[in-house]
Amino acid sequence: MADLENSKNSDAEAIPAKPKLLEGSLKGWLAVLACWCIMFNTFGYINAFGYADVQNENNDQSDSNIAWIGSLQVFFMFSGGLVSGPLMDRYGPKVIIIPCSILFIVSVMLTSLGTEYYHFMLTQGVLGGVSNGLTYTPTITAVNQYFFEKRPLAMGIASSGSSLAGVIFPIALNRLLNNSELGFGWSVRILGFLMMVLSIIACASVSSNVTKRTGGPLLLWKAWKQPAYTLQITGLFLVVWAMFIPFFYIPGYAQSISIDVNMSNYLIAILNAGSLIGRLVGGVVANRLGQFNTLAGASIICGILNFCWLSIHSLGGMVGFSVLLGFSSGIVIGLFPATIAMTATKTNEIGSYLGMGLGVLSISGLTGTPITGALIHRYGSYDPAMIFAGVCSIVGAVIIAGGRVYSVQSN
Repeated sequence: MADLENSKNSDAEAIPAKPKLLEGSLKGWLAVLACWCIMFNTFGYINAFGYADVQNENNDQSDSNIAWIGSLQVFFMFSGGLVSGPLMDRYGPKVIIIPCSILFIVSVMLTSLGTEYYHFMLTQGVLGGVSNGLTYTPTITAVNQYFFEKRPLAMGIASSGSSLAGVIFPIALNRLLNNSELGFGWSVRILGFLMMVLSIIACASVSSNVTKRTGGPLLLWKAWKQPAYTLQITGLFLVVWAMFIPFFYIPGYAQSISIDVNMSNYLIAILNAGSLIGRLVGGVVANRLGQFNTLAGASIICGILNFCWLSIHSLGGMVGFSVLLGFSSGIVIGLFPATIAMTATKTNEIGSYLGMGLGVLSISGLTGTPITGALIHRYGSYDPAMIFAGVCSIVGAVIIAGGRVYSVQSN
């Protein structure tokens, strides 16, 4: 591995030699646009439609059951990378994204027809999660193939789509469901048409600029021999285990301390607004402090904030907590695909590296909120969930930092 020409990047010794990429080319920024649209539809969909299910007049399920729908979506969105990542390296993005985008829109429209719990589990949790997962990895891979020095900034811009959706969707659904006569079905369909337009833009603008990988195994097991990759994924497993806990439990906790129901739900929009800023700022900071350093630092801040959550008992405190946690978690979500891509030895292997990593992270995405839900039910308090989230974030950050140090020492 060779050092980057830019000596200001403190992670230079931990990554492969700089590939010759046309950074800032039109196709590169179109790939960012495509990824922005897909991120709007994937993470934004997950953030908003749990709220839609709760507000569905036919819903009589517990928060725990609804949480399983969201957990399944996260699981399939990440685990889909095990399939779509290697396929991206071999065949490019369009052959995957076009048919899977159609399946995603079908899943949204079928969700709008749902009346029973199993309808939402199948249409939203399974079909929506699988189609999201198969589109998510190829688009973030395309961005990482076009950029190297500007990769953190490009990924920050691309991932801001999900934060913006996290602000828009809950507010739009609240208005459509509670201040109009449209009902659940047409409220979901209207947002489905918006996501269909974004899917069309993504399919038209996404591309890849690398030679397609031929031959060899579908999954590149050699990646796990690299300490920077293995320790990073291990640390991220813990960080992602904690990541979605506040997203799901902030409204319930806010109501438990006598905050108005509407304001409790708007805290998620506030959290996503902070996340939007974090993703954009994080890309700039990472170019100066180093990507591994920024990722580990943001993860530690998430852990500290989760411990601070234990002492918050007012609306002002919850608003401040939501903004700060959104900002720091936004840095993590926006940056971790770029740090995983850094460890790939060739640009036409990035899809496989991302896919395998996301496959592991899918387990933490699936189990994090159910585990903490069981803790809350067992102890009758949100405190165990907050402690669990804080410990996982901080320990995960230490492991991520250890992976970077180990990689530097081995070169």
